Parts: sequence; structure tokens; C-alpha cells
Amino acid sequence: MKKTLVVFAHPYLEHSNSNVELINFYVRHQHFTLRDLYEEYSNFHIAAFRERKRLQNYDRFIFQFPLIWFGIPPLLRLWIDEVFDREWLKEDKHNPLEGKEIYILVTTGGKERSFTKEGTYEFTVEELISGLIVCLKVFKANIKGIKVVYEANKLTKKEIILHKKEFTTLLNQ
Repeated sequence: MKKTLVVFAHPYLEHSNSNVELINFYVRHQHFTLRDLYEEYSNFHIAAFRERKRLQNYDRFIFQFPLIWFGIPPLLRLWIDEVFDREWLKEDKHNPLEGKEIYILVTTGGKERSFTKEGTYEFTVEELISGLIVCLKVFKANIKGIKVVYEANKLTKKEIILHKKEFTTLLNQ
């Protein structure tokens, strides 16, 4: 099994049954390491050097977060700004993201049809998180999949289980 770091950022986790259920999946599997940024860095002071060292220990990464005001949560944005190092882009430097498998799991309270060109917001979720996607591509990461869970705040237990199964299938491809 691939050693996987889950970078999880949800500022209101206590109000998100679906995210709690989804992260419980990681806790039950020993090859996953769950890092809750809002729990670890509630003061927004990122230990960048420690985080950079930690990234080198993993084969694959999962970024899981809710869409917050049509983008990634502010602490995740800060974490990326502080941890991702432009030095990694130099030819003679080790880039811990290069070639690594990346999965992105986004939850949103909105309906799928709202996140279309013709929908309420006129943008897809992928377009709204494009800053993260571009950043990962610049660092030569291999984005293997993006899963969006729509209407996450209204999911039944059965629907959450189906999403977990879909995500597990995506990870095992």
C-alpha cells in the first residue's frame, strides 16, 4: 500500500457530518496519515520547515476540504503558501511533490447543476479550485483524480457510504 498523507482543512468540521464520515475512513487504515490543519494550526502559524520534511515521507497525497466562498479554505491556502518551496523547482533540488499521486476531494453544500456554466455560479468546482490545481502542476505532481461531493450537508448515511466506496475505488486504480 502507498503511504498517503491526507491534508485536511475544514474550518467548521463540527457542522459537517459528511466530512467526519469521510475522514473516519482514513483513521481506520494505517497507511493513511490524517493531518487536520485547523486542529494543528488553529493559530495560523505554520511550521513550514517541519511540514516540508514531512512531505518527503509520502508516496501520495490527498487534499480534502470544503469549498469556502468559492475557493479553498484560507488555512489550506496559507499552508500551501508557506510549505511549497520555489527552491524545489530548481534543477538540482529535490521536489517532494514531483511525480507523486495527488487526489483532491472537495465537498460543497451546493447542487451539482449550480456549478456549471449555465448554473447559479457559472463556474465549475474545478475552475474555482484552479489555483490549487495549477500550483500542483507547477510542482510536477500527478493529479490522478478530483472528486466533488455535492450537497454534502444533505447526504444520508447510505449516500456517504456510496461516496466513500467511489473514492476508495478511485484511490485503488
